[in-house]
Amino acid sequence: MFSALWDGRSNQPHRAAALTDKEPDNPLHNAERDFVALGIAAASIILLIGTGGSVVPQTIQAMLGYGDKPDMVLANALLLNVALIIFGWRRYRELTREIAERRRAEARAQVLASTDPLTGCLNRRAMFGETEAIRTRAAQRGEAVAYCMIDLDNFKQINDMHGHVHGDAVLVMLCERIRALLPREARLARLGGDEFAFVMPFPAGHPERIDDLAIRLFESFAEPIQLPEVTIDVTLSIGIAADHEPDGTIGLVVDASTLMHRADMALYHAKKQGRNRYFWFEPSMESELRFRHSLETGIRRGLSRGEFLPFYEQQIDVETGALVGFEMLARWRSPDFGLVSPDVFVPVAEEIGLISEMSERLMERAFADAREWHDSLTLSINISPVQLRDPWFAQRLLKMLVAANFPPRRLEIEITESCLHENIGLVRSMITSLRNQGVQIALDDFGTGYSSLEQLRNLPFDRIKIDRSFVAELREPSNRSHIVEAIVSLGRGLDLPLTAEGVEDEDILMALKRMGRLKAQGYLYGLPEDADAVRARLREAGQLVEQAGESAPSPIAVVGDAHRRQRGAQS
Repeated sequence: MFSALWDGRSNQPHRAAALTDKEPDNPLHNAERDFVALGIAAASIILLIGTGGSVVPQTIQAMLGYGDKPDMVLANALLLNVALIIFGWRRYRELTREIAERRRAEARAQVLASTDPLTGCLNRRAMFGETEAIRTRAAQRGEAVAYCMIDLDNFKQINDMHGHVHGDAVLVMLCERIRALLPREARLARLGGDEFAFVMPFPAGHPERIDDLAIRLFESFAEPIQLPEVTIDVTLSIGIAADHEPDGTIGLVVDASTLMHRADMALYHAKKQGRNRYFWFEPSMESELRFRHSLETGIRRGLSRGEFLPFYEQQIDVETGALVGFEMLARWRSPDFGLVSPDVFVPVAEEIGLISEMSERLMERAFADAREWHDSLTLSINISPVQLRDPWFAQRLLKMLVAANFPPRRLEIEITESCLHENIGLVRSMITSLRNQGVQIALDDFGTGYSSLEQLRNLPFDRIKIDRSFVAELREPSNRSHIVEAIVSLGRGLDLPLTAEGVEDEDILMALKRMGRLKAQGYLYGLPEDADAVRARLREAGQLVEQAGESAPSPIAVVGDAHRRQRGAQS
């Protein structure tokens, strides 16, 4: 109700006005009553002059003893006039105080409505008006206007690690450092959260002035923010848009809203390119953002329609050439985009928070597909870093295995090196929990991240996967190909089996054969296939459960066997 009365958006304006009118302390009504009182006081003064001219001399003469008593009616009228004058004057003084207080309150309300209470910057609403005002003045002088949007990189981590009090202090320091570098005509605003913007005029045809300012901003934040209890390193991403072309010509007429929208697109591009950098808006960014929006919409719709499918890549024993399993790869069969690679949709799904739901649906379908395969064939599945942040992921995965009646010993989970540094304790707990139930754990893309020998020794991995970037070097012997030999030697020393990714020709395969017994996967053995193609391949090879005459073991029994093996190993 209060918002309806005060923000001007009520759909019952007459009722709001009526409620306001009935308030006993309404300043407008008090002012009206006080003006009436002031009029009464003025009339009383006039009457006082008229009656006092005769009553006062008569009263004085009567008091001196040589005159008649004054007229009692006139005397009473005189006293009444004095009382009315005192009353009117007091009410008038109250009126002036009330008007002054109201003006101060209105001024304060205007300040609160246009500024951010934490940093003292303009807020989003006020920034719009200031941008239009600067554009008008700049146009009169023949200048261009730049709108720069600034965002703190990974600000959520600062709040999570150091608390919101320190996060607010960082925002205040950020605002002070930006303000210290801006020219006098610039306007700085906090648009919300950790997002700031400033708008300023500059000579048309000289965008390097803005480039210089952006570089000085980055230099300013190269120095950590010193707080009383902690030192915090921060980086910025900046997007810039102007209402003139780089050569100084005027393009399509843009307003404040368009400038803000374009700067926001440039900021998004800066973050996508790795953060801690700045970009000017380019028309191609708008097309890219539209495509991104189409992807997000398509992913949400496709998830509900079952458009995401598991494809399977063969894993081969290098020494014998036998098929030993498959790695599940996600594919999106979109009616709008065709067959989409995971490199395109997985990062978007992670950003919009759908990767866990998508992965679990794919795993459920993969477990159902792999349940038809021969018992000797394994299924490898990549796990997103987002899923590894979920402390309940291991329990949900085991629940899916039971529901699909799929033996945990045939499942291999692949974890990339980058996941190990986000929450090593949680990852260790998940790995241990899954291995206790018989699930195998592989370290994926080995050599491309930051894993150390200490982590390989302490974390219970069952396999190492050599990244395809190293395997590709085996085509031509060189110093880089020695890395694969070193990884193979490391795996033998740690008694960890190895899988080589990206085996695409016979030269690579022959080089791997000389290194000992490995598993390999890659386009040399064929492209990833959908479930129907895999089923046909296995039927031809006689590797389906129905052909082998096998019965599916109960997953509960399999989990129990894993527990018994674990107790036997501990004893």
